[in-house]
Amino acid sequence: MKPKNLLKILLAFLFVFASSQSFAKTIKWSMQGDSLTLDPHAQNEGPTTQVSRQIYEALVTRGLDMSIGPQLATKWKAVDPNTWYFYLREDVKFSNGQKMTSEDVVFSILRAKQPTSDFKEYISTISGVKAIDDYTVQIKTSKPNPILLNQLSNIFIMSKQWSNENFAVVPQNWDAGQETFSATNAMGTGPFKITLREPNTKTVFKKNGKWWGDVEHNITEIQLLPIKNAATRVAALLSGEIDIVTDAPVQDLARITASAGHKVESTPQMRTIFLGMDQAADKLRSGNTGDNPFKKKEVRQALYQAIDIEAIKKKVMRGLSEPAGIITFPGVTGYTKALDKRLPYDVDAAKKLLADAGYPNGFDVELRCPNDRYVNDEAICTAVVGMLGKIGVNVNLFAQTKSKHFKELKDDQGDFYMLGWGVPTLDSHYVFHYLYESGASWNKVNFSDADVDAAIRVMEGEVDLDKRNAAIAKAWKIVRDNIAYLPLHHQVISWASKTNVNVPIRPNNEPLFRFSSVN
Repeated sequence: MKPKNLLKILLAFLFVFASSQSFAKTIKWSMQGDSLTLDPHAQNEGPTTQVSRQIYEALVTRGLDMSIGPQLATKWKAVDPNTWYFYLREDVKFSNGQKMTSEDVVFSILRAKQPTSDFKEYISTISGVKAIDDYTVQIKTSKPNPILLNQLSNIFIMSKQWSNENFAVVPQNWDAGQETFSATNAMGTGPFKITLREPNTKTVFKKNGKWWGDVEHNITEIQLLPIKNAATRVAALLSGEIDIVTDAPVQDLARITASAGHKVESTPQMRTIFLGMDQAADKLRSGNTGDNPFKKKEVRQALYQAIDIEAIKKKVMRGLSEPAGIITFPGVTGYTKALDKRLPYDVDAAKKLLADAGYPNGFDVELRCPNDRYVNDEAICTAVVGMLGKIGVNVNLFAQTKSKHFKELKDDQGDFYMLGWGVPTLDSHYVFHYLYESGASWNKVNFSDADVDAAIRVMEGEVDLDKRNAAIAKAWKIVRDNIAYLPLHHQVISWASKTNVNVPIRPNNEPLFRFSSVN
């Protein structure tokens, strides 16, 4: 071959290579824990939903400003108090090219109501759903539901055909440890599709070329690389191995900020961290009293007042938390600042309360905590152990990965435990429906109050806002006075990234990579 022709070929190759590199934008994303499952209806857990939302979509969605807007439905209307019509986009395809129709929506909503779904309580008022035509869906509710759109924003739409072909007609029974095709594979209508899934190691998302929406990002690939250890995660970020961390450790924020090639953004999160105490068991599983001290309000209040939340804020959270008096945060319907005020930290008062309850020498108990879910979760629990020790309560800390923690908690294995609760519907009903309603799936403290249950029924069926808000206020007053849970703080989240990576931070801690870019 003549040297001149060889040079042309080499130059052409270099041009193609350089061009492909300039247009190929990969984001390497890390957080301490992985998605628990790819089944979009199996586990109602934050990081799991973060992953699902990149590949699956709902009828309506929350945008960057957290307001509700169209997604798979372009418009909707209530034709009577209990009947809604949703009108679907007609140009939507799943990532395999199959068209999405009303049948997929009907299938998905009914699937999300199945017993193995962790989203069934979201849509408990939906009494019927049917396809009117290929692109019109009718939803019936058992009562007028003022927050139906808020709830539907978290119900992802699956392909009926794909689910049938892959034996995924019902959600994975995650609590029972079931393994299904839909737990390790996904096929949605969203801006990205999953091409590789190695749980707890690596998940690869590719740009979905069949997505119906306007592409506002320049990302061709996302790699999710979970790194449990905080120091290792930060080291990977600073060395360039990782592009963005969506749970940057508070103790390392100053060091990350000092790096010329990195930036940190923080915002109050829609999540409250708290401790739960089983008040139904006749005796503690891990205690030494032969009974259950948590049944007595004096004991629960003693533990509450023994926790120095300001010390936790200063020393553990480096100032990035907001002490909480109730399990919801500013911005949620029904939140009031007055109720969010904590009982005072008072060791002497706590000791007296314990003595009055019949435990002058305290008692032993195990505290179960995750060590890879919330900001400094194990460190918070460690601090609480020391504080409760000052009033004679001997706490044995048992910290483990979130997947085991949540499964064992759902299996009623914990006397005393940590949990964090976000409010994706931005309405107090979500907190009460999951945490306080009698028999609710996450009501592991076994709280039960007829007046609260009645208030919950008003919350989900009353369209008169004054009456509805009055019911919410009444319920919050009851549960706050009961001290069924020990509220700790409203979490603040920090995202750290390379300076050329732009991913808008959101208070629900969900990145929307469809609005992101790499410069």
